[in-house]
Amino acid sequence: MSTEAPVAVGSAADRVVAVCRDLDELDIEAGVRILEAAGCRVVRLSADDPDTIAGEAAEAEALLIGYTRVDAALLDRLPRLGVIATASMGFDMVDIDAATDRGIWVANVLGAATEEVATHALGLALASVRGIVAHSAAVRAGGWDLDAAPTPSRLSQQTLGLVGLGRIGLALAERASATFGRIVGFDPFASETPGIERMSADAVLAAADVLSLHLPLTSETAGYLNADRIALMPRGATVVNVSRGGLVDADALVAALDSGHLAGAALDVLETEPPAAGHPLVTHPKVIITPHTAFLSDAAMADYVRLQAENVLAWLRAGRPSTPVNSPNDPHRKTVDAHAATA
Repeated sequence: MSTEAPVAVGSAADRVVAVCRDLDELDIEAGVRILEAAGCRVVRLSADDPDTIAGEAAEAEALLIGYTRVDAALLDRLPRLGVIATASMGFDMVDIDAATDRGIWVANVLGAATEEVATHALGLALASVRGIVAHSAAVRAGGWDLDAAPTPSRLSQQTLGLVGLGRIGLALAERASATFGRIVGFDPFASETPGIERMSADAVLAAADVLSLHLPLTSETAGYLNADRIALMPRGATVVNVSRGGLVDADALVAALDSGHLAGAALDVLETEPPAAGHPLVTHPKVIITPHTAFLSDAAMADYVRLQAENVLAWLRAGRPSTPVNSPNDPHRKTVDAHAATA
């Protein structure tokens, strides 16, 4: 298979870039203005289905996406494409291997919402462990007693476990250090992690009264928190997930909540969003769910589109995006940073 791609060095003037409008919450026009100011010719795609993208972006050298799926079949219909820029830290919507084999860079957004996601994870953990949502609902229903949620343990006597120690995991550890008595973590890529006791992944699971996941969704991490790993966790533990819904085996999580092995779960993400009516996690009394809002702030929303556009401009001018997740110059090294989505 050919790995040839456009030679992307020099000016961005008159280079064609295509923008998917599949993230209603983001102001894509802010990113468009950055690209147009650099001289790019921007194609605003009218829809995000493969046929529309292939037809309207046929001349595009760069493709900016939200959660639009970009697979090998679509890449084969975009012969001039040299870079795909996501508007998120996650990049599981792109077939990274197929892009790399075709000489196409993939770039994600790092650091745009580190503060927001870490704070949201801590908020979910505290709300779940302290029974805040259950007690609030009971009061709204006319109650005023202590029975709406189990009596919690003192947090200074509990252990927070982190699987994934990228920017968000470390930011959560910093915020949680004044609350939890102990913080343990696993990440084969992270170097210095002050204040975190490093151990194996299984040891983190076994120690964690509250477990927070900070992993990218890949073929290796899909369904990471399954029945076997949940069984390693202490009885009465809580799971927090602000990364990707596909990291968690939903059936195994529901079973552990029903059996009482887990006391609760606090989730900002689900495998399918929005979930179907009657989803067992959405309706479960021990689960708190927010609608994928952990990233949300006015500053973060502006940074997402700015950094996405800057990745494209860096590729157009220098042949490499600012924050790549693959290395198409070396097809045997598929990813540059396997845990970049945790940043």
